[in-house]
Amino acid sequence: MLAEMRIQGLGVIDDATLALHAGLTVVTGETGAGKTMVVTGLHLLGGGRADASRVRSGAQRAVVEGRFQTTIDSPAAKVASDAGAEPDEDGSLIALRTVTADGRSRAHLGGRSVPNAVLSELAEQVLAVHGQNDQLRLLRSGEQRAVLDRFAGEPVLQVLANYQRVRAEWAEAVRELTERTERSRELAREADLLRHGLSEIEAVGPEPGEDVALVDEARRLADVDQLREIAAGAHHALTGAADGDPDAPGAIGLIGEARRRLSTAEDPALRELEPRVAEAVAVLADVGGELGGYLDRLDADPARLEQVLARQAELKMLTKKYAADVDGVLAWAEEARARLSGMDTSEEALAALAARRDELAAELAELAAELTEARREAAVGLSAAVSEELDGLAMAQARLEVVVQPKPADAGDPSALQVRGESVHAGPDGVDEVELQLIAHSGAPALPIHKGASGGELSRVMLALEVVLADADTVPTLVFDEVDAGVGGRAAVEIGRRLARLARTHQVVVVTHLPQVAAYADRHLVVDKGSSEGGLTRSDVRVVADERRVVELARMLAGMDSTETGRAHAEELLNTATAYKLAQARFSRRKKPAKKKEKSGA
Repeated sequence: MLAEMRIQGLGVIDDATLALHAGLTVVTGETGAGKTMVVTGLHLLGGGRADASRVRSGAQRAVVEGRFQTTIDSPAAKVASDAGAEPDEDGSLIALRTVTADGRSRAHLGGRSVPNAVLSELAEQVLAVHGQNDQLRLLRSGEQRAVLDRFAGEPVLQVLANYQRVRAEWAEAVRELTERTERSRELAREADLLRHGLSEIEAVGPEPGEDVALVDEARRLADVDQLREIAAGAHHALTGAADGDPDAPGAIGLIGEARRRLSTAEDPALRELEPRVAEAVAVLADVGGELGGYLDRLDADPARLEQVLARQAELKMLTKKYAADVDGVLAWAEEARARLSGMDTSEEALAALAARRDELAAELAELAAELTEARREAAVGLSAAVSEELDGLAMAQARLEVVVQPKPADAGDPSALQVRGESVHAGPDGVDEVELQLIAHSGAPALPIHKGASGGELSRVMLALEVVLADADTVPTLVFDEVDAGVGGRAAVEIGRRLARLARTHQVVVVTHLPQVAAYADRHLVVDKGSSEGGLTRSDVRVVADERRVVELARMLAGMDSTETGRAHAEELLNTATAYKLAQARFSRRKKPAKKKEKSGA
């Protein structure tokens, strides 16, 4: 939820801090006081478009800062983590948006500068702003389908998951068959080249690391006399003369004599050195043996040198054409075999692939039809539930219809699918187009909501949807701007009640001009138009409660804040709202299932 928001240099607001309630927060104030700047600030905080004209006259920049309370495993926390942002000490996330007077914009999250798109992504998880001029989300066909799917829940979402899995396999089969068919000649030529290369490599038969081993062997064969001289000299120095001449004992003999002398010493300090000398004798003896074996194997073999040089020439032919070394040549061959396995353009292979495509298409068509039926069934329930809510929102004769129709496929559509004898477009979310249509009154035609509803009515439709979808909505904070436009009397009271009900499961922020709505708030914020400085109006935001809240409600009723009649009316309205909320809270507690008592062990 959004716990707090600070606005600086935005419109008429110089510097104001809004502490928001976890339930229902209302923002009121006189016309022109700057209530809309609160919504503008929320738009900016949610990654909305920056407008330099909103920067307060005379200010260098406008700054909006918000503190979001999230959990470690929430989607919002993941967005922040992916962006490298860090939570505050209390676990909250600080988001900040700056707009300069020349229109430049910067965004920060968790103390780190981030692209503006990151704030937009964060807002998708935590914040939904619904205003008269902000209904684009609801007007998009894809969003209307998402609304229906959220309402339907598991019966639609499970079928949709199966549909998306099969569609991915079907699309891959269609793509591969099309590629093989249309590029058969090109693939055939490429396959011939790959087979030729594999034949050359298989004919030579290189082994991993063979080229490196041959270089070492060739160098050894070419320098055999020098290597023999070096090895023989080292062997003689270690083991002494081959004829056992006592005057040339070698290193092993000398160290052996030292060991013998130390072992016969009576001084313990000298005898303790004998084991270490024995280790040296063993090491030198091993080296001497290895040098002897090296000399035995080191024979000049011109024929072998010729074989090595010929083998190097064969490998060099491969490394010139396919890779820099033998290991690279072997990797190329492995990739070529994998490529060839997917390039079979024979009639048998194409027929098998076509059969697989048709099999998946049949399975996909069944899932698409099942998904359409599930959505149509859910559409009936959603239409009835929203229409019932509209009845209490000054739209008594209005009805919402949710129309689900498969989208016909265009000519040449690569995602065309035959479903129940009809060619439809198989998109990633099904074959359906979902449209919310509004019947404004009895006898009126059903029109798409952007054509059949005014701005205020569209906001009320959004409110009705949010109330119906409250349990399924994962966005914790909902903001409504002038949702009560053009409404009064009993309808205004119903809007207040619905917002109060919605606030039991979500954080709700409402900008309103109706006292019937404001009376239901858990926290009441007032935007006050203050004194002018240098010809500029300065507004502030304050929390009102108790007596000051009664005064504000009386002012909203008809500017009667200083009359007994106005105050009495405001107190009555506030008492009625308080009683309703208490009754709702008791009702909710009664609806919760009681915990079963554990059986005693007696």
